[in-house]
Amino acid sequence: MPILEEPREPRTVTLPPRPARHGGRCDVLVVGGGPSGFAAAVGAADAGADVVLAERYGFLGGNATVALVMPLMSFHNEHKQAAFTESGDTSRLLPTDHGEGEPVVAGVLWQLLDRLMGRGGCLPPSPKTGYTVPFDPELFKLALLEMMDESGVRMLFHAFASGALPLDDGSGWRVVFETKSGPVVIDAGVVVDGTGDGDVATSCGAPYEIGRPEDGLVQPMTLMFRVADFARPDFADYVRAHPDQWRGVHGLWDLIEEARAAGELRLPREDVLLFATPHPREVAVNSTRVNRVLGTSVWDLTRAEYTARRQLAQIDRFLRTRVPGFEESYVVQSGTHIGVRESRRVLGDYQLTGHDILAARTFPDVVAHGAYPVDIHNPRGSGTVLKRVPRGSFYDIPLRCLVPRDTERLLVAGRCISGTHVAHSSYRVMPIAMATGQAAGVCAALTVRHGRGPRGLPYRLVQRELLRQGARLRMGDG
Repeated sequence: MPILEEPREPRTVTLPPRPARHGGRCDVLVVGGGPSGFAAAVGAADAGADVVLAERYGFLGGNATVALVMPLMSFHNEHKQAAFTESGDTSRLLPTDHGEGEPVVAGVLWQLLDRLMGRGGCLPPSPKTGYTVPFDPELFKLALLEMMDESGVRMLFHAFASGALPLDDGSGWRVVFETKSGPVVIDAGVVVDGTGDGDVATSCGAPYEIGRPEDGLVQPMTLMFRVADFARPDFADYVRAHPDQWRGVHGLWDLIEEARAAGELRLPREDVLLFATPHPREVAVNSTRVNRVLGTSVWDLTRAEYTARRQLAQIDRFLRTRVPGFEESYVVQSGTHIGVRESRRVLGDYQLTGHDILAARTFPDVVAHGAYPVDIHNPRGSGTVLKRVPRGSFYDIPLRCLVPRDTERLLVAGRCISGTHVAHSSYRVMPIAMATGQAAGVCAALTVRHGRGPRGLPYRLVQRELLRQGARLRMGDG
């Protein structure tokens, strides 16, 4: 494999001190413009804070746009279990196993969806979509830019956070960014870490965990890609003729075995996973898988990107040569960055558990909800574990999961909030990340306004502001 391997013997060198340009000060600095980060920025600005959002790429959206993680998964509870579709629409390429329910996430998420639907940039969640939201990633980028403009959030692109230092007077943090202009620092009263990997939180001294308890392994990475010129009617004809070979969004087991026997396909997963997009002649392919790699290691990321792109080429050839409907198809776009499901989980004042999720537990300091199943892609190889939240129920995420231990004036949002490996497999999905992001942004803004750290802020104030912003909250339980 022609990649630079990590040296066997660790060795460090000391770099000389260097000056950095001061980029200014703000009330709330949000690091990362993905689902959690942009929601945090909107929430903080709506609560009256002066907000800066710094993003490592030249556009917003994180996993939704950088990694093409499509569609948005269901953010609805399930009052009634769905049966496998018998409608005859065998080519809809959307989940068929999620029954009727109601949304448990609102606020910034619905502001975004309303904007996307107005542009034809997404399909609304409904029984027909399995309550997922297929979206167009380019319109997603544009919608987020518009929301930032309207919120008054100042943005800095192409800025990779590399460290953080406490301000001398204890009034907040100075975050260091690597840029084409050299190092730039921004001072903030409160920082929200929306990096997904907890990069800033760990620089601030927050403790964290990685992987499952028994061996430290994390869920695999996946490089998503979009395929155009897909002939849906021809694919539907194949599925009707081979009903045992397709289940809503995944299958093709016999064709995969034929390709493996011919030496054409070598993948560490057992099926092909396809999702519809808002465009009828396009599908999103979620079928690459790279195990035993960590999103906080440059060596692992390099190996993962290399391996996944080799897998992409195999899958593309397999689809075009063996799967009806794909004969004239082509890969129109692949992720700029491989999709990382799991890396650091920052330890907060409370750690959400798998039991909390599967018991639909309530908390008095609830700031977000989730109803997505426990969904663990095998860290060692093929297979996926899926365990549902009790029918008609949803679980709470308490504010304490967003407050890292051993730190002040710092909050985390998205997939790096405080939870176990099992719990993380549910709350990691993008709609829930938006909910925790909005909550973190609101808490950050109120922290600055009231002049006390997040721990000293009454959680009822955060809940009240979230409700004013249209968030969904079940209160008074726990």
